[in-house]
Amino acid sequence: PNLLASSLHISITLHVWPYTVGCVRSYTVATQEKEANMAVRSKQAQQFDWALAKLDSSVRRTGRITKTLLLRIFHDICRAGYPSSNQALLLLRSCGSLLPEIRLEERTKLAHHMWEKLQQLGAQYDVSHYNALLKVYLQNQFKFSPTDFLAKMESANVQPNRVTYQRLIAAYCQNGDIEGASTILGFMKSKDLPITEAVFSSLVTGHARRGDMENAKNILSVMRGAGMEPGPETYVSLLTAYAEKGDMDGLKKTLETAESADCSLMDRDIMQVIFTLAKSGHEQYLPEMIERLRLERNYIPDAMNLCLSLITQGLEDTAFQVLKTMPALQSENSDSPQMGSFFLRHCVNMDTAIEKITSYCKELKESDLHTSPLIFTLSCALDAKKTDMSLKLMKILKEQDFPIRPHYFWPLLTQHVKDNNVSGVLEVVKSMQQFDVSPDVDTLNKYILPVFSDLEAAQQALEVIQNALCVCVCVCVCSCSIVVKSAHFLPFVSSLQNIFISVNIYRGIRNLLESYHIPELSKVHSLTENESKVLALERRLAELKAENKPLDFVLKQTIQAVCAEENLQRALELKQQHEEEMTAGCYATLINLCCRQDNVEEALNLKTELSRKDSSVVLDAGKYIMLVKTLSLNGRVDEAVEMLKEMKEKEVVLNDSHVGMLFHLLNSVVIKGGPSAVQQLQDTIFALGLAKPSANLCSPLITAYLNSEDLSGAVDAVQECQRLYKYLPRLHDILVGLVEKGDTDLLQKAIDFVSQERGEMTMLYDLFFAFLQTGRYREARKIIETPGLRAKPGRLQWFAEKCIFANQMETLEQMVDMTAKLFECDRDELYSYILRLCKETNDWKKAEAVWMKMQEENVIPRERTLRLLASILRSNGQEVPFEEPEVKSPSAYGMLKDAHEKGVAVSAGTYDHLIRSLLAEGSIDAAMAVKDIAASHMPGFRLSNNANSLLIITLSKKDEAKDALENLKSMLQAQNVPSKLTIIRLVQALGRKGDVAAINEVQSLVAGLGTNLNLSNMLFINNTALAHIKSGDVDSAVELLKDVYTSPDSKSPSMSFVFRRIIEEANDTALDKLSAMAEQLANHFAFYRPVLDLFLQLLDNDKVEDAKLLLARCNALAEQKDVLMSYVSQKNVYFDTDFCLSQFFLSHFLTVFSPSHLSGLDKDLSAAKALHEQMQKEGIVADELSLKRLAVLYRNAGEPVPFIEPQHFSTLHTL
Repeated sequence: PNLLASSLHISITLHVWPYTVGCVRSYTVATQEKEANMAVRSKQAQQFDWALAKLDSSVRRTGRITKTLLLRIFHDICRAGYPSSNQALLLLRSCGSLLPEIRLEERTKLAHHMWEKLQQLGAQYDVSHYNALLKVYLQNQFKFSPTDFLAKMESANVQPNRVTYQRLIAAYCQNGDIEGASTILGFMKSKDLPITEAVFSSLVTGHARRGDMENAKNILSVMRGAGMEPGPETYVSLLTAYAEKGDMDGLKKTLETAESADCSLMDRDIMQVIFTLAKSGHEQYLPEMIERLRLERNYIPDAMNLCLSLITQGLEDTAFQVLKTMPALQSENSDSPQMGSFFLRHCVNMDTAIEKITSYCKELKESDLHTSPLIFTLSCALDAKKTDMSLKLMKILKEQDFPIRPHYFWPLLTQHVKDNNVSGVLEVVKSMQQFDVSPDVDTLNKYILPVFSDLEAAQQALEVIQNALCVCVCVCVCSCSIVVKSAHFLPFVSSLQNIFISVNIYRGIRNLLESYHIPELSKVHSLTENESKVLALERRLAELKAENKPLDFVLKQTIQAVCAEENLQRALELKQQHEEEMTAGCYATLINLCCRQDNVEEALNLKTELSRKDSSVVLDAGKYIMLVKTLSLNGRVDEAVEMLKEMKEKEVVLNDSHVGMLFHLLNSVVIKGGPSAVQQLQDTIFALGLAKPSANLCSPLITAYLNSEDLSGAVDAVQECQRLYKYLPRLHDILVGLVEKGDTDLLQKAIDFVSQERGEMTMLYDLFFAFLQTGRYREARKIIETPGLRAKPGRLQWFAEKCIFANQMETLEQMVDMTAKLFECDRDELYSYILRLCKETNDWKKAEAVWMKMQEENVIPRERTLRLLASILRSNGQEVPFEEPEVKSPSAYGMLKDAHEKGVAVSAGTYDHLIRSLLAEGSIDAAMAVKDIAASHMPGFRLSNNANSLLIITLSKKDEAKDALENLKSMLQAQNVPSKLTIIRLVQALGRKGDVAAINEVQSLVAGLGTNLNLSNMLFINNTALAHIKSGDVDSAVELLKDVYTSPDSKSPSMSFVFRRIIEEANDTALDKLSAMAEQLANHFAFYRPVLDLFLQLLDNDKVEDAKLLLARCNALAEQKDVLMSYVSQKNVYFDTDFCLSQFFLSHFLTVFSPSHLSGLDKDLSAAKALHEQMQKEGIVADELSLKRLAVLYRNAGEPVPFIEPQHFSTLHTL
């Protein structure tokens, strides 16, 4: 067994790397292998790509990176060893202004640490690394000696370049050392190095820091004298110089000068001035500068970074002023504004004074910029383990009647427990006592008791705590399986004489202690079991009232306890006795109980009383919906409608669970209220915008008509739903009812409408399923044999699943039999549905008959179908009449099988890693076989989140979308969250299958996750459109996409994915219709994104002539500069090898592009000549960069340059 285990371990290790270095319990063998140099370099390249992508994504989205992300990448690179030059450069460049949340000195310290560590690991530094370090020094305002820095470079045998000298000049100027800067400048001139605007802007700063503002201003004249016009960088340097001096007049004049010179300063430039004013103590000028902000497109991330930098510098008030400029750009439809969360978190991290933080929270709350700023700040303080700040915030919240829970103290206790710090734990427990918070079982068990060596130590230390702790200590002592003796435990028992505990807790203590054979507890039985929770709370209530102490919290607990027993009469008596102390929460609890007991009058009276006491109080959505339901069920629909209107007026926010409550509300009204009541409520809900129309919310109205056997009303209602909301709820049930009733006229009316709205094919399938459901098999066969009808796998699967769920074997068999000649019908898939039902009913004879029919029909079964059939037969003791396919698996799986046969145990982690490895290779069958082995040897074994996600992705790639969807449902039922890629691959697979219903189901499942996967809504829309197209219903796809773009809320999303797929599949019919739609949107509605997507996809797929025709039909394409520029920028490498496409772009978009945008023309003189001549004919002036490139082509070809070549400024004659 030892040898076998060793072999197994080595095999699994090699097979599942890099997912695992799996181990076989008790039989591991350590192996060490030296990787070849090529493998190391390859791994470095992969790591660099990953690190670059992560950092680049963060910078693109937010303009900053977090210290956590940077350190994670740094540690990963260090662990791998042999850091590359690129990796070192990437890390060093990230230690400057990209870390606005970190103090300047800490940033520099981090850069030095990385420099030294990477150098120790063998990183080779060149001039770019030294330049990056210089940039970090400048951004962090780190004072250093430029001469020492040059000496350091010289000792490393690294030669400085122009950038090095520029940054050394900037370093001298930062300190006002013009002499030092002039020395470097003279050296640059002697080397004929060009003097750029960066040098001049540094000189502006240098003169200003020296106190010579006149010379600082004169630098601009010197630049003009040298033939260089000052740009934004120079003007910003002069503006910040005036800001440091507090010279507002100089600021205004410089801004006017820049504006008159047509030098556009962006918000980011003005923010530098704001930062300098604040840092220099000139806050009085801030409002005027803040007003100059234009709130450009990228304003929010820049403003956030400014706020973070200001807070880091201790300038929170200025940061808050900037923060208040941001909401104008936020979504007006935000139901729960959270503006300023980043601001509050950073204030906490920077230890801002609690008084300031609370004032910010108050203003954010009053301005409706943040729903719960103080609570959020507390969570940040707890996360940062800032005990003093957390306790102060809890005190403020408690004063505002916010309940403080035991788990709020867990983060404060965690570190003390890790450090085994008893005194620290006791201090936190004392703080809990000050807030009248008793530690619960979890708090004691996990965060208090572990620091004590034994029970006696815990008892002695906790004597100062409330007696109620004793109960929890008892529970924890037992649950932790500490050996308890009667002598030790009796003191705890005696301390319970006057303490209330619930019956459930008592029983738990009793059962646990009985397992330790402690009979003494039976003596305490009479002290607790007969004491009900309500009586104890009422006793406490009376004591507090006698002591003239506040009752609100205990009163609320008492009323909740009474309501939990459904004792409405006693709850109302308590309300009567303590009328003055009743809080909004108490009233809400009573209202809820009244609604549960159908006492509508009392519920309304309580609501009226609450409004009279405090008109500002608003019930939550759940309570309102309960009131609406109770009123509706009592025939008071008009009052229920008024209640819904009140919800709208008071801006009650509904989430997904509340929408579900609305569905159940409407369904409950179906029986008592009938169609009219449901219609009135539904119309009100949709008209007020309380919930968006959906098939689910529309279905109760149809149910009401069906229950009243009013099929005519049901048909009219479903038609109205389609016209208003584009849904056909319960259409199948309506058609079934009409077929059963034999109302041919009404049936004709219904199917004509469906045909008109959803297309003839959809109508035929709806009618086919209705005939099948009602046993009209002859009529069903005529429908399915309609010439030209194609298989719609999604629709067939929907009906098959319906039959399996309802155990309708005959109907399912009929459907499978009738579709034998249906075009593109997957026969194996349909027969597998029958086999699934056979397995559920354990009908092996039917399964055997299915096998015979499959042979008659010459169906080639998939391996999974054969395994399912073999499983049914074998479980019933029948011989399997074919060779059961074996799971094809790698050697690791075979050795795993052998290991189990020989009794070698394997860990759950090894199973999971091997399963993931097999799935990554696409070996689903082998992976599932390993899962079965694991489950047989380890009861309760479950796949990890990653393995589940990988399984769904693999199934989706193999177009087994149905199985993938079932796995997603199972994953969600187990409270696991799939990855973003999992949902994308599944939805794409469903789109390929043509399964619209399943895509909608996935979208609904994702919406109910409770976590944001950051999925684009176009993922579902684009793939739904493709599913319609796959099913032959192009018109529905066109309508869907057109609705998206013509919606008032449309943000012009991209549909490139749809065009790419239909072009790749050569679906000319779909392409023609979607092209017509795109052109219509462009020419009639000025929505250019669809036609632009089509245009670029035609180019990508080498359909240049088609693109030209499209451009001729839609001239406005040439005006979409931003998207075209982006496309050209991304495709530059491609244009290098496709000169025709380069010329096409330039010939058609000369007003948008210059030749400098297309690098492909750099290699073809003849093409460049032709283009230049064309530009001259059309009167278009080429930019200097284009002329420079063209001149290089002429020289390289040995031809004279026929125009004056633009010259670069290589020397500076005057300064």
